[in-house]
Amino acid sequence: MTKTLVIAAHPDMAHSRVNALWSQTVRDSGTITLCDLYATYPDGRIDGAAERALLETHDRIILQFPLTWYSCPPLLSQWQIAILKRGWAYGPGGRALRLKTFGIAFSTGSNGADYQPDGRYGRTLEEVTIPFELLAKHTGMHYLPPFTLTGVRALDDSAVAASAQDYLHHLRHAEPIIVASGTDDNRATTVYPTG
Repeated sequence: MTKTLVIAAHPDMAHSRVNALWSQTVRDSGTITLCDLYATYPDGRIDGAAERALLETHDRIILQFPLTWYSCPPLLSQWQIAILKRGWAYGPGGRALRLKTFGIAFSTGSNGADYQPDGRYGRTLEEVTIPFELLAKHTGMHYLPPFTLTGVRALDDSAVAASAQDYLHHLRHAEPIIVASGTDDNRATTVYPTG
């Protein structure tokens, strides 16, 4: 059975409508592990060894967050830097995440039409989230289609509740849009100093 881990990162979960409900739905499922980064690390000091151990015990890893300035919240960026180390996640000996499945789930205050080539931002959500696709590729993981909910400020409670059920279905059943080969990429020749 696939073991799924959701890393939720919302800087103010207590006042969130969408991410709080998504997180509660994950908790209530009883079959998916949830790690709330801001609750776990209120001081911002991430335990890299504990987080890597958690990742190693799961097959499917989802980063859940509100889109913040066209990216993820700062603690999730810090988490990536603390966890995704050369020799563990990538590079020589870095095979801990190889052939796991990775995805993102995020909400936006802006509506979906804003994220079109002719929209307010002139970029699609797929373009905005390319760094996460590249993270999957660089670490040898399969990549799921992003789960998104846009225009959350204008949604009523029933639409938000429906999105939580859709999210749970996505977590359990989504298939990768990019399938990793599992082979090493030997093109990287950068030599890093040790110590």
